[in-house]
Amino acid sequence: MVVGAVGLIRLPDFYTRTHASSKCDTLGEGMMLIGFILYEGMTLISVKLLLLALFIFLSSPTAVHALVNVAHSRGIKPWKKGDERQ
Repeated sequence: MVVGAVGLIRLPDFYTRTHASSKCDTLGEGMMLIGFILYEGMTLISVKLLLLALFIFLSSPTAVHALVNVAHSRGIKPWKKGDERQ
């Protein structure tokens, strides 16, 4: 999570900031759920947590892709070397 926060501050534009925050969000939630599964053992709760982790690993990148797609269609330009930071 700290890496995502640093990425939000240090990265130059909307697209790279979104990429950094979505990676940390997805991996942080997924690893936390996997830890809960290992702690719980093989029970019905573990199966539900596994399904929740699968849902997060599929839906979070899809939502971020939709967000970035809207930004691109609205004309937000990606950062290029030599440009000012946004």
